[in-house]
Amino acid sequence: MKTNYHTHTTRCMHAVGSDEEYVLSAIKGGFQILGFSDHTPWKYHTSYVADMRMLPEELPEYIESLQYLREKYREQIDIKIGLECEYFPEYIPWLKEQIKKYQLNYILFGNHHFHTDEKFPYFGHHTNNRDMLDLYEESAVEGMESGLYNCLAHPDLFMRSYPKFDHHCATISRHICRTAARLNIPLEYNIGYVAYNEEHGLNTYPCPNFWHIAANEGCTAIIGMDAHNNNDLEVPIYYERALQELKELKIKTTDTLKMIY
Repeated sequence: MKTNYHTHTTRCMHAVGSDEEYVLSAIKGGFQILGFSDHTPWKYHTSYVADMRMLPEELPEYIESLQYLREKYREQIDIKIGLECEYFPEYIPWLKEQIKKYQLNYILFGNHHFHTDEKFPYFGHHTNNRDMLDLYEESAVEGMESGLYNCLAHPDLFMRSYPKFDHHCATISRHICRTAARLNIPLEYNIGYVAYNEEHGLNTYPCPNFWHIAANEGCTAIIGMDAHNNNDLEVPIYYERALQELKELKIKTTDTLKMIY
């Protein structure tokens, strides 16, 4: 099947397109399953307000909108409702309450910050030294071992800002991949940044070095569009290229995630 479980909405403040436009684009793009996983809100204990995720009071409307679209287009596409969440230990009890309350289908593990974005910077911009790499690994491993997540999104995110894939990158990659393989958690082969990479002459993620390690460690890969624009779902070239790249890696692949509800 052609599936995507990594879809954002305008509520995260850095995406474009209405919820329904994403659904229509996914149908046009030939997807059988479309999973929405916008950045989760957090009920912070401080006055901090994040600038890249919905507010807690927006969550009910997010769920309601997607439930409506799931019913409206049920004959054309299977819509799953989830969230892309960090591993913030202090706030996990609140998150578990929301998962149960709204019967969320799945949770993507988007490892962007160490423990909380209230005081720790974004890994994708600030993982430029070994200490930050170590924190990325620690957060990724702890999060996967929590049993909360159905998939680790963009596991090679650290290559957005780390200058070169070196021995230390290889070491933390092996630790992350071995944990994912042991816990049977798929790793997302994220193609949401490929067009930007090509336009700017970059090579961040998917990082070939990381994925060779993932293949050797017996990991399972799943393609994720990381769609921030509904039109992303209508462009087949990157998805088809990802299929070929994964085939050449001889890595195990899946097109479905295990659902919570």
